[in-house]
Amino acid sequence: MSAGNALLREDVPAPWYAGLTPRHWRILWGSYLGWIFDGYEAVALVYALRPALASILTPEQAQAPAFYVGAAIGITLLGWGIGGMLGGIAADYIGRKRMMMLSILGYAIFTGLTAFAASFTQLAVLRFITGLAIGSEWSTGIALVAETWPNRARPKGCGFLQSGFGGGAVLAAIVWAILAATNPLGPESWRIMFALGALPAFVCLYLRRALEESERWMQALREHRWAATTEDAESGRVHKTEQRPFTLAEIFREPESRRRVLLATAMSFATTVGWWAVSSWLPAYTEALAKAAGEPANVWGPRMGIIYNIGAIIAYVMSGFLADAIGRRWFLFLTFVGCIATSVLAYLWSGSLVAFMVIAFLNGAFTLGFSFSWMAIYLVELFTPAVRATAASFVFNGARLVAWIFPIIAGQIVTSFGGVAQAALIMSSVYVIGLVVPWFMPETTGKPLPE
Repeated sequence: MSAGNALLREDVPAPWYAGLTPRHWRILWGSYLGWIFDGYEAVALVYALRPALASILTPEQAQAPAFYVGAAIGITLLGWGIGGMLGGIAADYIGRKRMMMLSILGYAIFTGLTAFAASFTQLAVLRFITGLAIGSEWSTGIALVAETWPNRARPKGCGFLQSGFGGGAVLAAIVWAILAATNPLGPESWRIMFALGALPAFVCLYLRRALEESERWMQALREHRWAATTEDAESGRVHKTEQRPFTLAEIFREPESRRRVLLATAMSFATTVGWWAVSSWLPAYTEALAKAAGEPANVWGPRMGIIYNIGAIIAYVMSGFLADAIGRRWFLFLTFVGCIATSVLAYLWSGSLVAFMVIAFLNGAFTLGFSFSWMAIYLVELFTPAVRATAASFVFNGARLVAWIFPIIAGQIVTSFGGVAQAALIMSSVYVIGLVVPWFMPETTGKPLPE
């Protein structure tokens, strides 16, 4: 009788959070803190960049402000891409926890130093170094959460972690709204935005005690399991050896791993170009709409930023549940459909600002929320612990090594055509990639994490 009762209990689906312990939540919270400040730092650049350039550009440089906006964003992306590549590889060698702490400390220091930039060259150098540090934080946090959370809860946990970026973006929008309203340092108030970015250095004190290293990663190293995917391991092409192969070479040496990396990187490219070369112009476009309507631009710009990022946060939190409900492929396809539709609607809009805020909310949900959360949920399900951080960082950051030039191109289009909308609409065509690629990727919904 007791055995029958036990069987009945096993047949009742357990809630997704069953089995989660304080240790799981502590690891998520520690990784979340790091990603919050990544979001703050990235979005702080978008808001503070124009007033910063107005302050530091020479009269000659000030003749082409859109070019320098694009250049500053592009240089940050380039640093982000290189740093992410190096940091992801390092996380597979020295551990997730140690690499995360180094990353957070690095971007906190150099974001703070950006507050003292006195020329575009200084700003560009500091943004590049800050990008190096930011890039390596994401893949380490994602790998750590994925490898410590139970399979049933993992997609939700990774979605929650990704929402930290949106939380940081909202924080940046709120800080910028306060600075725009109070203007404490006059035209130099933008410096406060970057100075506050030094605060994450104190997070490292918490991470030292709160985080534990991934046991799955350590076990893979002890057992010399070097194959990048389960399929490549089962094919017999990868043999256990004492000498560990270089992880970046390994993910391209194995056929199935190479295919997955290239396809996922194509979608990452669409996501990255879409945000930095399309959505990053939304504050400027909002301000233009406000001026045309006779409304205060310095009020509507930050307001749009807050609403946009609230949409992204809600999408981040929903993403794990939605991806489990409809499957990874459909989740990807519908995400990119939404990116195209809301971007076109946003940049063709010329009606009321209140209605535009609804569009901004939806655009944030797709172009920042769902569009980035797929990488947090899906990439860890494609690769094994020995190369997981390397593969995820290549896909997430490797796309930036190509995409960094597109904000500069968008800036040139704005300069040539005299309008943000034209550049954004041209660049939004990149989302078409995401309508095709998902159908060539494996469906991983409900499957355990590769070992």
